[in-house]
Amino acid sequence: MSIIFSENDKTFTLHTNDTTYQMKVDKFGFLLHLYYGRKTKGCMDYLLTYADRGFSGNPYEAGKDRTYSMDVLPQELPCQGMGDYRNTAVVIKNADGSYDSSFRYKGHNILNGKYSIKGLPAVYASEDEAQTLEIYLEDPVTKVQITLLYGVLPELNIITRSAVIKNAGTGKIYLEKAQAACLDFVSGQYDVISFYGRHTMERNVQRTPVMHGTQSIVSRRGTSSHQYNPMIILAGKETTEDAGNCYALSFVYSGSFKGEVEKDQFNQTRVLLGLSDDLFSYPLEVGDVFYVPEVVMTYTNTGLAKLSQNLHTCFRTHLCRGKYKESVRPVLLNSWEASYFDFTGKSIYQLAKQAADLGIDMLVMDDGWFGKRNDDYSGLGDWYVNEEKLGETLGSLIKKINSLGVKFGIWFEPEGINEDSDLYRAHPDWALSVPGRDPVRARYQLVMDFSRKEVVDYLFDKMCKVLDQGNIEYVKWDMNRSLSDCYSCATKDQGRVQYDYVLGLYDFLERLIKKYPDILFEGCSGGGGRFDAGMLYYTPQIWCSDNSDAMDRLFIQYGTSFGYPMSSVAAHVSAVPNHQTGRITPFNTRGIVAMSGSFGYELDPDKLSEEEKIKIQDQIKSYKKYAILVQKGLYYRLSDPFKDEISAWEFIAADASEVLVSAVMLEVHGNMPINYVRLKGLIPDTMYCEKTSGRIYASDALMETGIPLPAKMGEYHAYQMYFTIERN
Repeated sequence: MSIIFSENDKTFTLHTNDTTYQMKVDKFGFLLHLYYGRKTKGCMDYLLTYADRGFSGNPYEAGKDRTYSMDVLPQELPCQGMGDYRNTAVVIKNADGSYDSSFRYKGHNILNGKYSIKGLPAVYASEDEAQTLEIYLEDPVTKVQITLLYGVLPELNIITRSAVIKNAGTGKIYLEKAQAACLDFVSGQYDVISFYGRHTMERNVQRTPVMHGTQSIVSRRGTSSHQYNPMIILAGKETTEDAGNCYALSFVYSGSFKGEVEKDQFNQTRVLLGLSDDLFSYPLEVGDVFYVPEVVMTYTNTGLAKLSQNLHTCFRTHLCRGKYKESVRPVLLNSWEASYFDFTGKSIYQLAKQAADLGIDMLVMDDGWFGKRNDDYSGLGDWYVNEEKLGETLGSLIKKINSLGVKFGIWFEPEGINEDSDLYRAHPDWALSVPGRDPVRARYQLVMDFSRKEVVDYLFDKMCKVLDQGNIEYVKWDMNRSLSDCYSCATKDQGRVQYDYVLGLYDFLERLIKKYPDILFEGCSGGGGRFDAGMLYYTPQIWCSDNSDAMDRLFIQYGTSFGYPMSSVAAHVSAVPNHQTGRITPFNTRGIVAMSGSFGYELDPDKLSEEEKIKIQDQIKSYKKYAILVQKGLYYRLSDPFKDEISAWEFIAADASEVLVSAVMLEVHGNMPINYVRLKGLIPDTMYCEKTSGRIYASDALMETGIPLPAKMGEYHAYQMYFTIERN
């Protein structure tokens, strides 16, 4: 059993293979957090301490006992109004206008299998793979009920958290804050690792000491955003890639979020992650239920690499779904950087013909095929094929492309709309906007009101009519702006709009993947603006960034690797000078960087030399040779590109029988020192053969000292080495 309830000491203990999580119902019915860390036995309530703390209030039933205070005790669900002045997980505006809550234990249930969440993505598992703990809490005055949900996947060392909030009282209430997870640590010195960025430079790594006060990461943009990723890592001061305590919390949600790390007056640390409380005030009538999106948690005492691997395996095998969740994805050529809006059916066919000649599996027709869409000022929202532009029907174009042996994919942006569109002229109220105010534009477009079912239904119908016109095997779902003007004409309670918007998005995507199970859906939001665990539930790969520059991608993909499997990272070889940076990078380097994810091309083959075309054919052969290893192998970061002269990484089979090592020189100087790349995860006392050179190496030496990278003249050289066990 992975979940154990002790009637004697009223403790709940959650065990995975290597970790233990424990909490306790105390004498007043409060649910206190005791422990999360390496696997252990016994009751950890000895960790709780009691003293008379100045200006820390006491529950009324504590009587004259001034040593008992929720302002100090570690909790599973800290709420506004319990005398806890730290950051809280739940804030409710009650029917009488007050904000006080005091949730007490009412019961629990232990089930085999993993809970699911109505209308929201969540980790899934069979009855043999997981258990669920439901803990029932209730406020004795308002009768509001909260069910805390814990999912335990022992083999993966994963624990998930969510909550269901029900208004079982007698009047309308408003949910003002809802965090899915809270971790309270009574001792320890930590660093917080977060991931910040901007459009075309997402998920930079930031590691800072946890200081007194609150450090927060927030998206108010209606999406998880380019600026902050909805994941937090808490690491011990001395924790490295290979050693030390660390915790990860990843929010399975694609909208606005908030993560908080607070060190309190007594040097205790609290971590919270969940919905943003900005523009959030969710109404619950009597009997209404609210579902808090899930947070995935994992812990290890063996360093950041193992922490990432835990998340990678969980997301790849128990969050992604469908035909492509673990299969090798087709190598594709996207038309965007080849032609932007300037294309016809003939030019798209020519791209497909060139793709066929090069051994590329799929041609994707990007933005510009619909409505009156020749630039980004008009046409968005009019999801009908511009046959005049193509010179033929979509179905006939797809048949011609398929006859070349090339698959066909297409781009959509259902969430966006231009004012210069037939749809906007017919339904201006279907766009998010505040009556009486001019709307905020971004990319000269507005946002469809996905909080309204009729809007989602209309767009779903229009999209299906396009998808039914031919053998479409890939869809790129894009979203090219942040939400603003978050006002819906369909409700008086505007504090619900952003959350309902995301529910509408998820409903749309769920219906799509059920109707078209053989289509590969790729997520995108101006590149990596919605790269989160929630989207992976619907789209097993996400366009990592609109920045296709190989050198910038090293940093972007490095940060992404902390929380997400590389199989989910869509990465392409693009032209030089690069369209985002103007940088010129060797073709070999661009290929090696892109091969670390779901591989493709973002260029016009007609502008390549014959030598470069041959290199494409060689790259595709290499990618397909290593694709299973990249898809399913354990991933190790072998350097830190933010600090080192090289960027190096490794994929290794679960049984360590084969290893793919890639490295790129970030800097070049006169009389350069030699950089050594140390491999990880090899079988000790074993010989490995590097297949290109045929040279034999001792595994212990490769892990202890490493392998030298050649010093070459010129910038940005890259190296790829493939090792297998030498069997005599």
